[in-house]
Amino acid sequence: MAHFRIKCRKCGTVLEDTYCAFCEHCKDALLITEYSDREFRVCEDREGIWRFNWIPVHTPDFPQPGPLVYKSEELASYLGMKNLYIAFNGYWPEKGAEVKTCTFKEYEAAVVIQNARENGVPGLVVASAGNTARAFAHLSTVSDFPSIIVVPRMCLLEMWYLVESVRVPTVAIEDGDYSDAIDVARRISSTMGMPFEGGVKNIAKRDGLGIVLLEAVERIGRLPEHYFQAVGSGTGAVGVWEMAERLIKDGRFGSRPPRLHLSQNLPFAPMVKAWQRDSKELFQDDLDPALINEITTRVLSNRYPAYSVGGGVYDALKATNGIMYGISNAEVYMAMKIFETTEGIDIVPASGVAVASLFKALKENEIKYDETVLLNITGGGERKVEAEIGTFIAEPVFVSRKVKEIEIEELLCNHLKTDS
Repeated sequence: MAHFRIKCRKCGTVLEDTYCAFCEHCKDALLITEYSDREFRVCEDREGIWRFNWIPVHTPDFPQPGPLVYKSEELASYLGMKNLYIAFNGYWPEKGAEVKTCTFKEYEAAVVIQNARENGVPGLVVASAGNTARAFAHLSTVSDFPSIIVVPRMCLLEMWYLVESVRVPTVAIEDGDYSDAIDVARRISSTMGMPFEGGVKNIAKRDGLGIVLLEAVERIGRLPEHYFQAVGSGTGAVGVWEMAERLIKDGRFGSRPPRLHLSQNLPFAPMVKAWQRDSKELFQDDLDPALINEITTRVLSNRYPAYSVGGGVYDALKATNGIMYGISNAEVYMAMKIFETTEGIDIVPASGVAVASLFKALKENEIKYDETVLLNITGGGERKVEAEIGTFIAEPVFVSRKVKEIEIEELLCNHLKTDS
């Protein structure tokens, strides 16, 4: 018997057979997971992320390590902070972090795959700008679950796979960006009869990313007052907000959600610019693909972010009195250097965006030095993985964003099926 149900955040309608769907009545609102157990619990007989009761799966059949949450000493001392907690999502085995893909997207991939399998889904088509691709390739291999991955060519130099993922079929869009990869992934999904993984619409994806907050609350004992994260689609931040709402209803961990401090890499920062104008709608000029070539974090370059949709980033920011920051490339690199010097581990540029926003929040008095802060380091430890485990740059099949359906079918039959 299911320990959860899926309902519309806007109208409250409970839905059935809702894998990656919107409410039929409220086309502009996200579905949410409502768990029968209103108390947050940790299942001691399970390991990793599967220990938590607020995950939409029943019998996980593959292992999945979770985040490392610890109280910072060195970076906190450098900044003069008293209660800085870091959620490190990556590979740092000396401290107990075993996420080999070096990204928190690994939790999303694990929960999505297990949820899909339990719903009788035969496989998934996944669009990514890098991190999600690596996570799904790894978990597809670990769980023996079919996936087809679609990425933009512009991200290939930054996109590596673990050596075990060599046989996972990958398609690269040679003349487009992440948003074009999403469009082609949907067309491949239709041709193959395999669902598109759904992006922010997938409740398993948001709940998987919200695990970061569950791990933090277990470690801290209560909700933090502030939460920092860099965002591309914003799905992770929405997942954290949704988990915070559940924890508040539990009643034991605080009565207010953490204030969301979200950040993007300038000059491609459409959500930042819309938020600064107090607009729920994004502006077309801020979505110019040419701006993507000027940022160091292409993994954050989503032109279809979960900003305007009901229950999305805008609503999450409003509900938490949140704030957004635009971070320059120079600020990213400086933040990465300071973090590695103080904490002793390398982090990816997207994590540098979040660290830089913490610096900016302190400078602008948006947080107090003694408040409890959770800093989500969404990826780190890549150099250790390369040295200790081994990686390779993905070798995809290239197609145009204008590829025709008949060409997709031929591609899948002649290339992907034989490689998988």
